[in-house]
Amino acid sequence: MPIKEDLPFYPVRIAVLTVSDSRSLAEDRSGDALVGRIEAANHIVADRAIVIDDVDRIVARLHGWIDDPEIDCVITTGGTGVTGRDVTPEALQRVWDKEIPGFGELFRWLSYAKIGTSTIQSRATACVARGTYIFALPGSTGAVRDGWDDILVYQLDSRHMPCNFVELMPRLMER
Repeated sequence: MPIKEDLPFYPVRIAVLTVSDSRSLAEDRSGDALVGRIEAANHIVADRAIVIDDVDRIVARLHGWIDDPEIDCVITTGGTGVTGRDVTPEALQRVWDKEIPGFGELFRWLSYAKIGTSTIQSRATACVARGTYIFALPGSTGAVRDGWDDILVYQLDSRHMPCNFVELMPRLMER
């Protein structure tokens, strides 16, 4: 789908959350890949954090960002698998107002072309929580590339046609 260069570009203020029991900021390759892509697309990295795979801690971090008027969107990496410690989707369920099921469906469809049936192990998901978009990607750098390069770079670009998430931002809190 085309980017209409004659339309204005509105940078999105994005917080990046890595969910991991084993990574520190110094070794967060997936978070680094995401930050690099966000900046290359001329968006703003509003904040960045790492939390362990714990629903309450993830929810607390998300609530802080959802309530921050300087953050439009949160992208998480990690914790979307099927093991006992993978709890990012459960954390999103505790904060969301509306799920965006098409994000996970599209992510797995695109991922299937690259990793085949292994994509079924991903529980990538997305939602809107009190006017803030949240996208949960798996923790591999490949998954971050797929999620950003094939979906989010377009949907977070105000010039993407025929529609995009940015144009809906002023209306997310409508009743």
